[in-house]
Amino acid sequence: MNVLITGGAGYIGSVCAENFLNAGHKVTVYDSLVEGHRAAVDPRAHFIQGDCLDRTLLPRTLRERDIQVVIHFAAFALVGESMRLPGKYFLNNTVGTQAVLDACVEAEVKKFIVSSTCATYGVPEGELLVESSPQKPVNAYGESKLLVERMLPWYHKVYGLEYVCFRYFNAAGASSLFGEAHRVETHLIPNVLKVALGQCEGCEVFGGDYPTPDGTCVRDYVHVEDLARAHLLALPPGKCGFFNLGNGSGYSVLEIIRACEQVSGKTIPFAIKPRRPGDPPRLVARADKAALELGWQPEIPDVAKIVATAWDWHRSHPFGYGGVG
Repeated sequence: MNVLITGGAGYIGSVCAENFLNAGHKVTVYDSLVEGHRAAVDPRAHFIQGDCLDRTLLPRTLRERDIQVVIHFAAFALVGESMRLPGKYFLNNTVGTQAVLDACVEAEVKKFIVSSTCATYGVPEGELLVESSPQKPVNAYGESKLLVERMLPWYHKVYGLEYVCFRYFNAAGASSLFGEAHRVETHLIPNVLKVALGQCEGCEVFGGDYPTPDGTCVRDYVHVEDLARAHLLALPPGKCGFFNLGNGSGYSVLEIIRACEQVSGKTIPFAIKPRRPGDPPRLVARADKAALELGWQPEIPDVAKIVATAWDWHRSHPFGYGGVG
């Protein structure tokens, strides 16, 4: 199958491209490289540097490459930044996705698979989040993604564009080739592992007074290759709708730090800092729908094993791609 992956030079996109190529698909990576890395593009993929807002290049690429499925990862995802620069997030995440949807319609692409986020739920009203849980974002990032979700059924109804929308919980870990290397790193596991690598003296824990067992935020971590497998399972015609992707188990920030210490064999100092705006205390998924309708189950659910894959990648890529950590 001919697949185009926007944001395929980023963290999850690079691993997804690798997995699709391994499964025998032909992959075109379309990425602006504003946040992605050219070195993160699998050499077996065809690469085009372009912006999702380019309403000439993208439709032309879809036609010329005879694309059958678009997988859309290209988005900004820094919660804190979204609370300072909401317009940046609505332009890139919401308007940019609309441009990709329009390009799919113009080029007669039949399937659209898109990354959403657990941030659309906001502060949960129950212990576990299901797809029908209320969606009340508490940050502009989550709102920018919720607006995308609201577009999808209309494009399906009006144009027949079949969609699968995955609400990710915390992506983590690495494949043997590709891992997490953001220019501005806000994710917990890579920042903690930087301390283990000796690149930082300690890590910051944002908030120690949440209503959780140890006072720190609780999150659901899912291995990045498990996320990639879900996208493969979403390919067949008839698969359509919204799906949570998570392990169903929550780990606090302090539990993650202890897991990183265990895997690395290093002591990791940390300091409790004030809460970040827009951070819910607890986000944990139920992914029963993905199991039932897609046949998806996490193959690497244990957080220590997830951390171990990240540790292996960061040790072999201590400064990320091309010196960018």
